[in-house]
Amino acid sequence: MVSGISYLLSDIIGYKVVAFLLLLSLSCLSLFFKIFPVLIAALLSAFIWNYFFIPPRFTFHVDSAEDFFLLIMYLIIAMVHAVLTYRIRQIEKKIIDKEQKANILKLYNTLLNSLSHELRTPIATIIGATDNLLMNNNRLTEENKLNLLTEVSVASLRLNQQVENLLNMSRLESGFIQVKKDWCDANELVYATLKRLEENLKKHIIKVQVADNLPLFRLDTGLMEQVLYNLLYNAMIYTPENATLVIDVNCIDNNCVIIIEDNGKGFPPEEINQVFDKFYRLKYSRTGGTGLGLSIVKGFVEAHNGRITLQNKDTGGAKFTIVIPAETSYLNDLRNE
Repeated sequence: MVSGISYLLSDIIGYKVVAFLLLLSLSCLSLFFKIFPVLIAALLSAFIWNYFFIPPRFTFHVDSAEDFFLLIMYLIIAMVHAVLTYRIRQIEKKIIDKEQKANILKLYNTLLNSLSHELRTPIATIIGATDNLLMNNNRLTEENKLNLLTEVSVASLRLNQQVENLLNMSRLESGFIQVKKDWCDANELVYATLKRLEENLKKHIIKVQVADNLPLFRLDTGLMEQVLYNLLYNAMIYTPENATLVIDVNCIDNNCVIIIEDNGKGFPPEEINQVFDKFYRLKYSRTGGTGLGLSIVKGFVEAHNGRITLQNKDTGGAKFTIVIPAETSYLNDLRNE
C-alpha cells in the first residue's frame, strides 16, 4: 500500500523520500510481527525501492554510484532496524513478564502472610480453649467454661469466614459462579445475616430500615447473604465499639437497593477506589485480614448484574450502596399466582 501510494506521488516527493516512507512502514511492521516476516519485508522493500523508484525504473540496474551506495545502506539499515526492533520487543516482553511474576509473588506473599495470621489465630484460640476444658475441667467454674466455649464459638466463626472467603474467591476466579435466583424476602435476608453475626455485633448498635410494603425480589439468597455478611463483618471490624450500623433496604424503579452505612472514620479518600481490589488492605489498617471480603462482595453483586459503590459520608463514616435490577412481586400477587 505504501509503495503504491508512493509510486503515484513519486514525481512530487522524489525517490529518496520514498526510502524514508518505506523505512517508516517497516518500523510499524516490526511492532506487530516476529523477526522472520520483518526481515522478508526489509528485503522486499529494498527490491521495490530499487525496481520501481531508483532511476532507471523497472530494472534492478543502478546507474550512479551514489544511488548504489544509498541502496546498500538502505538494505543494511532496514535489516539492522528490523533486528533491533525485534530485540527491543523481546526485552520489553521479558521486563513485563518479570514485573508480572513480581506482582504474583507479592500477591502470594500478601495472601500467605494474611492467612498465616487469620487462620492461625482462631485455630490457636480453639486449641487453647479446648485444652483448658479437657485438662482443667474439674477446676473451672461454670462461668469459666461458658467463656471458653464462647471463645471457641467466635474463633470457629472467624475461621469459617476465612475459609468461605477463599472458596468464594476461587469460584469467582474460575468463573464457576452460577446465580440461582428465587423469590427472596429482603427483610428475612437481613435478619438471617444479623443472626449469623449476633455474637460479633454485640458491641455495636444495629438499625434496620426496611421500606413498608417491600416486594419480594428474585435473587440468589445464598450469594446475597454472603454479600451482607461481608459488608457487616467489615464494618464491625473497622468501626469502634458502640458505633451505629444502619441497614436500609428499598425498592426503587424495580431495583433492589441496599444501603449499609456506619458512623465510623470512613475510608482514606485516596484509597477509596481500591478497596474492592483483590487482596487490597488499607495502608494503615490493623494487622490481619486477607483483603478478599470486599472483592467477593463486588463479584457477587456483579454476578446479579448489579453494582456497588462506596463513598464517605459528610457527617463521618462510610456508605455502601448496592443496586441490583431484579424481578419483583408483592406477596399478594405471588399468592394469587
